[in-house]
Amino acid sequence: MKKFVRLTAVVLAMVLMCMLLVGCQSEKEAEPLVIFTWSDYLPQEVLDAFTAETGIPVEYTYFTQNEEMLTKLQAANGGTYDLVLASDYIIDIAIKEGLVQKLDKNIITNYQYIGEGFKGQFYDPNDEYTVPFAAGTPLIVYDPAKVDIEVTGYNTWWDPSLENSIVVMDSARVVVGMVLKSMGYSLNESDPAILKQAEEKLMQLKPNILALDYDTPHEKIISGECAMAFMFTPQAYWAVTERPELEVVYPVEGMGYGVDSFFIPSQAPNAEAANKFLQFILEGETAAELAMFTQYMCCVETAYDYLPEEYFNEILYIPAEILGETEIVQDVGPEATAIYDEIWTRFKQ
Repeated sequence: MKKFVRLTAVVLAMVLMCMLLVGCQSEKEAEPLVIFTWSDYLPQEVLDAFTAETGIPVEYTYFTQNEEMLTKLQAANGGTYDLVLASDYIIDIAIKEGLVQKLDKNIITNYQYIGEGFKGQFYDPNDEYTVPFAAGTPLIVYDPAKVDIEVTGYNTWWDPSLENSIVVMDSARVVVGMVLKSMGYSLNESDPAILKQAEEKLMQLKPNILALDYDTPHEKIISGECAMAFMFTPQAYWAVTERPELEVVYPVEGMGYGVDSFFIPSQAPNAEAANKFLQFILEGETAAELAMFTQYMCCVETAYDYLPEEYFNEILYIPAEILGETEIVQDVGPEATAIYDEIWTRFKQ
C-alpha cells in the first residue's frame, strides 16, 4: 500500500511538473507582435503595458522613410510584419497592391471612438483597412533674430539672405510638393512638364539649404544652427516650447495635411495580436498617452478627457480660419512617382 502511495505521489509530481513545463513553454513560445514604423514613434511604456495585459511580447522594428517601408513590405509579399504604421499616400499604394488585410472589427470594438474627421480617408473610404493614429500639418518655423525679411510662406525660401540657413525634410513628396505649391500647382502634380519646372525651381534653392533632416529639424533651430526650418507640427511645437521667441508661419500658398495610420499586412504572421493591439491603443487613456508622446493631433475622441488644456494649442490644432483648405499627399502613379524620386536624387547629389 505504501509502495502504491509513493508511486501515485511520484506520478502526480511528474504530471504537475509536465504541466508546469508545458505552461512555461507555452509562455516562452508566445508569438511576438512585430511592429514596423519610424523610430521613437511609440513609447516603450505603452508597448510594455500591452504585453503586461495580454502576455504578447512586442518587437519594434523601424524604417526611415515611407518608401523604404513599402519596398520591404513588397519584398516580404505582405509578410514578416504584423502591424505597420505609415503615411496615407504609401498606405494607398500598399492597399492597391494587395499587401493589406481587413481589420477584425469583432476584436477592435473601440473603432467607434475614432473621430469622424479622421475616418473615410481616400486610401480607406469604407474604414476597412486602417486605424488612424496621428494627423498634422507641416509648418515653417524661423528665428526672427536671424531673419530680416517678412516670412509668409514657401516662396520666402528662395530669398538670397537665407543662404545656407534652411533645413527641410528629407522627403521627395513633401518638399517637391511644397515647391509645386509655391508655383500655384497641386502637390500631387503628375504632368512631367510641370514637374520639370518644379525641379528647376528646386535646384535654385540649393544654396539656401543647410541640411535635409526628417527626424530632428527642430533640434537644429533650437540650437541656433539654422535660421529657418520646415517641419511637422509636433516638431514645431517642441521648438517653440523650448524657444518661445521663434515664429511659426502658416504658408499663404496653402498647407499640406497628413494622417499616419496603422494597417495589418496581408500575410501578417500574428494578425490576431495586431488586432488586439489596435483595440488596446484605442482606449481613451492609452490614446491620450500616445498623443502626449507624439504631440500629433489625436484621432480618438475618448482621449480628449485625459489630455491637458495646453495640448489643444494653435500649432497642433490650427484654427479653421487659419488652416484654410489643405491638401493631402496622394499616390500619383508609378511614372510620376519615379519622376519625383529622380528629381530628389539629383537635388541631393
